[in-house]
Amino acid sequence: MNIFLLLTIALAIIIVLLRFKIQIGVCMLASGLFIWALRSASPLSLLQAFYETFTLSRTYDIIFALYFVMCLEIELRLSGALQDMVKALRRMCSDVKILLAAMPAFLGLLPSVGGARFSAPIVEELSTQINLSPEKKSAINFWFRHLFEFSSPIIPGMIMACSIAGVTFGEFISHLCWVTILAFTVGWLILIRPIKIPAAKKISESASEIRHERNGLILALMPVASVFMVVVFGGLNASISTGLVVAAWVFVLAAVGRRVGVKEIFFGAFDLKMTLNICCILYFIQILSVTEVLGEIVAAFQASPLPIPVIIACVSLIIGILTGMSQGHVAIVMPIVAAMGTGDLNLAGVAMAFGVAGQMLTPTHVCLIVTIDYFKADLFGTLKPVLLGEILILTIFSLYTFLTW
Repeated sequence: MNIFLLLTIALAIIIVLLRFKIQIGVCMLASGLFIWALRSASPLSLLQAFYETFTLSRTYDIIFALYFVMCLEIELRLSGALQDMVKALRRMCSDVKILLAAMPAFLGLLPSVGGARFSAPIVEELSTQINLSPEKKSAINFWFRHLFEFSSPIIPGMIMACSIAGVTFGEFISHLCWVTILAFTVGWLILIRPIKIPAAKKISESASEIRHERNGLILALMPVASVFMVVVFGGLNASISTGLVVAAWVFVLAAVGRRVGVKEIFFGAFDLKMTLNICCILYFIQILSVTEVLGEIVAAFQASPLPIPVIIACVSLIIGILTGMSQGHVAIVMPIVAAMGTGDLNLAGVAMAFGVAGQMLTPTHVCLIVTIDYFKADLFGTLKPVLLGEILILTIFSLYTFLTW
């Protein structure tokens, strides 16, 4: 079967099963088994994919990073720091629209897989007096969380891209940082601007209440900053860094009179359904690798008569959709970019922009899954404004790149 027909049917299987409200993990597993049946049908391939999935450090980094992010969210929520932070921010900035966009964007600077789970309760708290659908809240949280994919030097995909493509961080970020501004503008126009904010009643607070809320703001922002510092300067991965901060915050909260039970934190954060969904998604990605589907896609495009930038764009978009993570499309496509022209900023920029668009439009993206799970939102309803936003970004990016090449 033609590789693109195979992928079309595999994606159709996912979409149909999702329409029947089947768990996302089961949908991905069914699609992976379909690809395996037509591409290999060898039990050894399934076993190899299973073995690789659960021996890769990436798997456990994703699972434990998400788990510890949920632990941190429980600490801050039960201690009241999260609610106090939102109150303090609303007093400091009366425009809720700005906060709805700014808080997920700020937390997006933290390179934590599934970190959208931490910004989700903040979006929920900010929108308590606004009539927003679960899908709208999910889209806001998901979109603004990923603004810095093009301009942060600590995003894993950016680190890999610069290393493989042979460009410096300064050059690459200078070349692409305008896309972050574009993504914010598009997200604001589509998701934030149409929101109707009801007139808020001015609440008088005592000096002690204001001081209490400011303390909550500090207690909520400090762990985020701490994880950032440990990842950047300590060289530890996201799961270990977040775990260390979670453990430390048990004592910090107790010291300031906001004690939260250890059992409530570490047992409350365990989500079996979410963990199984993530494992199935990672297994699906490994099936694609073992059956050599990803390599066939690249080979098929390389053999086509299309211009090189179009080939890079198409391959990056498809691999981004299939893998759902920046490391995935970067690891597969950037070596091709390097082979075609090491240090070519335009070509590397095309690969990055289209790869990120792909990972923003797929149920294999962990942040999307944890976001819709938190808000109990519909996947397709969440993706509609995201799809519109990505079409606008890619159209503007393509025109600009073509005119300035």
